[in-house]
Amino acid sequence: MSAPIPWDHVVVASAFSLYGAWLFVHNWSKARHVADTPTSKIRSAAQGFTELCGVLQEDPRQPLLEAPLTASRCLWWHYRIEEYRRSGKSGRWHLLESASSEQPLRLRDATGECLIEPKGAEVITAHRRVWTGSARHPRGLAQQSLLGRLMSSGRYRYTEERLHPGDPLYALGEFLSVGGGRDAHAGVGKGQVIREWKQDYPNLLQRFDADGNGQLDLDEWEGVQLAAEQEVQNRRRQAALAPVQHRLVKPGEGRPFLLSTRGEEALVQRYYWKGIGSALLCLVSALVAAASLLGKL
Repeated sequence: MSAPIPWDHVVVASAFSLYGAWLFVHNWSKARHVADTPTSKIRSAAQGFTELCGVLQEDPRQPLLEAPLTASRCLWWHYRIEEYRRSGKSGRWHLLESASSEQPLRLRDATGECLIEPKGAEVITAHRRVWTGSARHPRGLAQQSLLGRLMSSGRYRYTEERLHPGDPLYALGEFLSVGGGRDAHAGVGKGQVIREWKQDYPNLLQRFDADGNGQLDLDEWEGVQLAAEQEVQNRRRQAALAPVQHRLVKPGEGRPFLLSTRGEEALVQRYYWKGIGSALLCLVSALVAAASLLGKL
């Protein structure tokens, strides 16, 4: 009589195989986006999915942020606090809390500046600290002496990542520009202006009801139309005079949003190697599932 098929092994191995396949496609796609998207200058970048390279600048109108775990001054931070928990003879780290700052970043290249909205971005930075300690909130423990860190219980693990002024930055995301005449002929039209005026109808009557009968006749509506057209032209002139503002935000359609202090070549290699590791996970897990079905485990 043959041994029963270990379906628990098959299910777990199959799940890991599918997960590895998904990771492979995900990382390989990121590598191709980074490799195939040409680098643009901020001033002349086309609207849409764009790759930029520059240096992070401090905004003189905003104070630097304070990183939650180390109190370091920075432009962006992310932290994670984990607790080590045992279950029988084994143990693992459990996430307790994590957060990231969302204040816009100011990127400058030789041609101009771009504000980056970091929410939703994958951020890779050289300023990364990982350490352990006995307190859940370790303010200042990253600067603790080596002896102090060795003597701590290590029940909690802390990770903090930061971006600082002067850091080189590679950025891949959705590029948008407003002002500078780009949208002088778009947006509000005559009909919208009239609808806005109708929301304050008593004021509209006061302006255009020449005979004071409480209604707008055909001649008076012609005056409304002409005034609305003039208002549209005034708004377009103001839009044309407004300084251009560039922004980089999270793109749609499943495209990656990447911010990194590493260069393009290092990023491509990073995602290729992660893709290869994911493919190996997929292959090994598939072999384990097949062997389980054949009764070899």
